Amino acid sequence: MSYMVGFGTNYPQEVHHRGASIVSIKKDKKIVGCQEGFDQWFNRKAPNPNVLVGAIVGGPDNSDQYNDSRDNYKQGEAATANSAPLVGVLARLAS
Repeated sequence: MSYMVGFGTNYPQEVHHRGASIVSIKKDKKIVGCQEGFDQWFNRKAPNPNVLVGAIVGGPDNSDQYNDSRDNYKQGEAATANSAPLVGVLARLAS
């Protein structure tokens, strides 16, 4: 499994990210308020309608297991702390 969203054929589909979990206004013109976004979209058990290509999630647990669930923020949140080490290594290799 790839922990970089959009890379390969098997990557996280339910990234813990509010913007990725709510449908785009280009696809659904209905107003989505804060509470509706949480109740109707964030809590859905379906792949995110917006793919965060290039985002790196937390990854597997101590048993090398990954639970692809939007409410699993420990493993499924895309954060700068996850991608910063990779960016640093790649920057060093490029110099």
